[in-house]
Amino acid sequence: MSDFLVSIANVHKSYGDFEVLKNVSLDVQRSEVICLIGPSGSGKSTLLRCINFLETYDKGTITIGGKIIGYQDTGGKRKLMVARELREMRQSIGMVFQQFNLWPHMTAVENVAEPLLRVQKMNATDAHSKALRMLERVGLAQKADNYPAALSGGQQQRVAIARALSMDPALMLFDEPTSALDPELVGEVLQVMRDLANEGMTMVVVTHEMGFAGKAADKVAFLDGGCIVQFGTPQQVLKESEEPRLQQFLRSYHARNDF
Repeated sequence: MSDFLVSIANVHKSYGDFEVLKNVSLDVQRSEVICLIGPSGSGKSTLLRCINFLETYDKGTITIGGKIIGYQDTGGKRKLMVARELREMRQSIGMVFQQFNLWPHMTAVENVAEPLLRVQKMNATDAHSKALRMLERVGLAQKADNYPAALSGGQQQRVAIARALSMDPALMLFDEPTSALDPELVGEVLQVMRDLANEGMTMVVVTHEMGFAGKAADKVAFLDGGCIVQFGTPQQVLKESEEPRLQQFLRSYHARNDF
C-alpha cells in the first residue's frame, strides 16, 4: 500500500475564463499534516474542496487511498463517479468549514450523533454513546446537552470537529476553521487540531495561522495565483525561503499581527 493517502496530480480548475488552479500537484502521506497558506484568491479553499469533490476539477486526478475521487475512466473518457460510490468515499473524509454548520434545534450530542444515525444507520443508543466519546475527545463532554446558541464560537467549532471525527475518517480537511472566531477563542480550536496531529490523523489544513503551520505541520504549501509556488517543511517555507512572493506574503502577515 502506498504511503500516500492523497495524491493530487496536474489538477486544473476554472470558473469560466478564470483558472483558479493551474497544474497543481501535491502528495499527502499517511499521518502527515499539510498546511495550505497564501493570499485570498490563491486557490487554497478550492483545492481543499476538490479533494472532497465538493468542487469538480477540469483536468488531472485526485486519488484518495489509491482511488480517483469524483470521476471514472471509461475507455479513456472521464465521466462523473456514481453518486453512491462518491458518498462511500466521502465517509472516509471529514471536513470542517469556516462556519460551524450545526443544527440549531439539536443539542451538541445530537449534532454529533446525527450522521451516525443517518449515514451509518447506527442505533440510537450506540450513536449517543459514540457522540459523547467524540465530545469528550474535543473537551466538551460537559456541554453535551447544550444547544449551539448556548455555546461560544470556539465550542461550536469543536462540536463540528467532533461530528466529523464521529465517522472515523482516514483524512481530515480543515478550511480556515478559526477565521470566524474571536481571537481569544482561536487557541482552543487549534489545540484540538494539534492533538489530532499528535494522534497521527492525516490532515490538510487551509489556514492563516502561521504559528500553527510552523509548529503542527509536517509540510507547508504556499499557493499564489492558483499555483503551488513553494512546498517544503515549515522551516524551509516559513524561515529559509527567499521566494519573493512568499516573502511579501509573510511580511504582510506579520505587519497585520505584530502590534
